[in-house]
Amino acid sequence: MPRIGAWIEHPQLGVGRIANINENAWVVSFPGVGLRNVQPNEVGVREVPAPPQEDPIKRAVREVLDEYGFGAVAEIAGRWEGGEIVVRSATGAQDHRMEVDKLFHKVVMIRDRLRVLEQKINANKTLSGAEKVDLQQYVTRCYGSLTSLNFLFKRDEDKFRGSSG
Repeated sequence: MPRIGAWIEHPQLGVGRIANINENAWVVSFPGVGLRNVQPNEVGVREVPAPPQEDPIKRAVREVLDEYGFGAVAEIAGRWEGGEIVVRSATGAQDHRMEVDKLFHKVVMIRDRLRVLEQKINANKTLSGAEKVDLQQYVTRCYGSLTSLNFLFKRDEDKFRGSSG
């Protein structure tokens, strides 16, 4: 029997959280709908795990990135969708497998974090011009080291570029 704070799914109202329990009904808060009374024995009503909550800080950072042109969603090249990376050990150890989509997501996160780092370096008031250039060169070298993963990207503008590009 779910208790106050538990999440339920209702076939018409979606996912909501139990706010109160009366004698014969749950009072459930459904996002975008409001409070509704739900009978525990209604067909299709079931307890579900808590949905992931969006972090307000992450949302704010995403908005800033979008505003400065860094928030575009990179797309994986079609031929790699649903693929798998297999790394085999020369010593006979167990293979390591990873979905290409998961690797791509991690590569995009690295790219986006490097872009944020670049912005922070450029906006830093305490670094001298020479220090900014020095740190910027490290970031550029990181991009260059990651160019071997460019085959994963669908669009050229999403790819890594080192000091030559």
